[in-house]
Amino acid sequence: MNSQKPVLSLKDIQKHFGAVTAIENFSLDIHPGEIVALVGDNGAGKSTLIKIISGVYAPSSGTITIEDETVSMASAEIARSHGIEVVYQDLALADQQSVYMNMFLGREITNRFGLLDRKTMIAETQKLVDELDVRIPSPHATIRDLSGGQRQGVAIARATRWAKKVILLDEPTAALGVAETAKVEEIVESLKARNIGVLIISHSLDQVFRLADRICVLRRGQQIGIRETAKTDKNEIIGMITGLQQQDAA
Repeated sequence: MNSQKPVLSLKDIQKHFGAVTAIENFSLDIHPGEIVALVGDNGAGKSTLIKIISGVYAPSSGTITIEDETVSMASAEIARSHGIEVVYQDLALADQQSVYMNMFLGREITNRFGLLDRKTMIAETQKLVDELDVRIPSPHATIRDLSGGQRQGVAIARATRWAKKVILLDEPTAALGVAETAKVEEIVESLKARNIGVLIISHSLDQVFRLADRICVLRRGQQIGIRETAKTDKNEIIGMITGLQQQDAA
């Protein structure tokens, strides 16, 4: 087990929408440089959890702790201020804009005259895509002209630029082919060296076993269990997802 303090801790998280319980008694620690996969069927509550961590939804009860500080994720802005970034399935990129403008979307760097400091933004973008090996023609390239894998790489690079603690990835390779998926997985893997905690939602168990240090299984809003990837196999995880294997004792 990781001996470092968790960068993010969720404790007894519950989320109700009226009479419907979407998440029940969910607890999870994520450590710096660790990749944790969140798996479960459609409707299991995975996206709801991502939205709770990222400040879109407030939990009905439970606590969220970042490096020993209990925080209230009352908005996405607050989550970002605590160093948490999300890459959603739709990427939230501005198709008509350049890569470097997307990298700083809503957080543009300006000079002392209040004008856009394009030179600095371009240089920072180039440095980051080089470090992460995101293969794009140039920081000036327009998003709409990039392939799906290149766009995903830009979205992850942007999250990396701003995330200090945790990156949340929601199905990062769902729409990609084999080669582009492999490239994006390399980028995700490289985040470990930056000591960023990663929580990834994926329907691909092959991908989960390639990337994740631990696997957390949700079924109908309930946390079925957490397994170290090296100490489990696909059959056990499938059993947990489908209900053939019972929920771990609390």
